Amino acid sequence: MLAIGLMSGTSLDGIDAALIETDGEALVRPVAFRGEPYSDAARAQLAAATRTALTYDRPRASPELVAAGELITRTHALAVHKLLREAGVAAADVGVIGFHGQTVAHRPDRGWTWQIGDGAALAAACGIDTVADFRSADVAAGGQGAPLIPVYHAALVAGLHKPLAVLNLGGVANITFVGADGALVAFDTGPANGLIDDWVGETIGARFDAGGTLAAAGRVDETVLGAMLDHPFFDAPPPKSLDRSDFTVQPARGLTAADGAATLTAFTAETVALALSHLPARPGRLIVVGGGRHNATMLAMLAERTGLAVEPGDSIGWNGDGIEAEGFAYMAVRTLTGRPISFPGTTGVAQPTGGGVVHRAPVTDGR
Repeated sequence: MLAIGLMSGTSLDGIDAALIETDGEALVRPVAFRGEPYSDAARAQLAAATRTALTYDRPRASPELVAAGELITRTHALAVHKLLREAGVAAADVGVIGFHGQTVAHRPDRGWTWQIGDGAALAAACGIDTVADFRSADVAAGGQGAPLIPVYHAALVAGLHKPLAVLNLGGVANITFVGADGALVAFDTGPANGLIDDWVGETIGARFDAGGTLAAAGRVDETVLGAMLDHPFFDAPPPKSLDRSDFTVQPARGLTAADGAATLTAFTAETVALALSHLPARPGRLIVVGGGRHNATMLAMLAERTGLAVEPGDSIGWNGDGIEAEGFAYMAVRTLTGRPISFPGTTGVAQPTGGGVVHRAPVTDGR
């Protein structure tokens, strides 16, 4: 069926909306993609709501979080309508929307994860059945609730030589290993763009280090890097996942803007290198997706520190910006057809587990 996937990551840069055709198994055909950036006001509102959510001991309604949830739902509905118009596809021809929502806190160690956004309201606004709340069932079953995209990564690499790994560089980085026998292992490796974005925002007032040019002008401070790597998360075996707020730029304060950017970029690369020791075998290649693949300095450091051939997903015909959105479209179809979306090797759940809550679109005379 035709399916739409929606993703708004912890970098708060905007909404990725992807339209694909899929059976939730081996068939995957990307049809259209649209990136919808957030306004500065929306980004600030979501950042403030996230800071508030992180102070709570469990998800709960508050005026600030309710308003942010309404913003997420409204902007995602707009993204869907624009995507359909650009693709020349009618809503009635789309079988499902996979609506990730916006993560404001991720605390699987406390038994919860929190994504804001109203799936029922989105289904009504778009006239399309919608699957939302993808992570909670996995966490309730004892899993990490992340990463979820590995099941889609496995479908994408089905025809490629293995073993290989897919690295997603969003606010947080996660890696998916697919073995020669089809074994699937995935986990968060550490911060990716999140700390770098915070640093350049604090030091030079930019939203991100475009192309990695600031980091390229700096020098890695090995003492600061070593201190940041001295964290139990990196030695812990998978399954494991992170909240974007679990690490901060504090250790880099006192460095120049360029040296701090270089050190934080090296931190991401080195944590990926450390993650390789937790894989069942050494991958033959590292395919990189997500916003971080636009950072040339990051890719160079990854190649140097991992010793692997690092290649952007675009080089093999993928839309590196759209993989997560496509993945939630794919998982929404799996949810509708009763297939699992998380596995012992990806989130640590005891057995393959389904996820997502289905919200049916109101029936109208024209549907």
